[in-house]
Amino acid sequence: MWCSLPRFIRPITAVSPSSLTILCHHGVSAAPEKLEYSTQLVTREYADLNLSNKDCQEVGHVRVRQHVNPLSFSKMVPVELPDWNAVYKDAKLPLMVDIGSGSGRFLLWLAKRNCGLKNYLGLEIRPKLAKRAEHWVHELGLNNIHFMHANAAVSFKQFISTYPGPLVLVSILCPDPHFKKKHHKRRVVQKPLVDSIVKGLVPGGQIFIQSDVQEVAVDMRKYFDAEFDKLVHINHVDPNILCDNDGWLLSNPMGIRTEREIHAELEGASIYRRMYQKQW
Repeated sequence: MWCSLPRFIRPITAVSPSSLTILCHHGVSAAPEKLEYSTQLVTREYADLNLSNKDCQEVGHVRVRQHVNPLSFSKMVPVELPDWNAVYKDAKLPLMVDIGSGSGRFLLWLAKRNCGLKNYLGLEIRPKLAKRAEHWVHELGLNNIHFMHANAAVSFKQFISTYPGPLVLVSILCPDPHFKKKHHKRRVVQKPLVDSIVKGLVPGGQIFIQSDVQEVAVDMRKYFDAEFDKLVHINHVDPNILCDNDGWLLSNPMGIRTEREIHAELEGASIYRRMYQKQW
């Protein structure tokens, strides 16, 4: 279900100019005043995190390229595996992986509410975002969440095969659309990654995908719908979860919107969502 704004709104803190840029990573233009309001909505929705908006010493000013070529040589090198027992207090807890974790606020919000119940791993291809998110992990004192600079297409399978606990949820939320046809091969959801996700999930594990770009959502859906012998859409498991006539979820099942979601809805865009469950 959507998370509505709290009745008591905390004072809005300043948002860095780089945050305004991050919100427009799909190439959607908006008036500066609308972008300003959009970041204020993000601050309100994630007020419980009470994150510092100051540039951290380890990262400095976070200004990042919004479009990254995941097929470039530097991005195709596998990253070093973490010591899971050093990363998490209990490395055997069920794991959620967010592919393309962006600023990390979405995953931090979930981790804060599920301490001792689940572990969270954010994979982000832009190193400065991953580094700042990890700084926030330490700022919040959380021991059930970790962010890594990694190309999921290269490293996901290796990560999951070494994690001591079960993989119970994978999310891919508003990934880079790479609009040009010649760049579609750069999109994160490709057959090898889908195979690794489906194989790595425990029975009953779930996959949540969403995009505000219908073409991208349909493209992702095509790959996961093709796994009909292993995956079933969530409304066939729980009839109380509603979909529209085209099979898109009517609401966000995670309890809070992503930053991109907030911005897209402010622009009047539709959000296309699917959630799959691995069959027993």
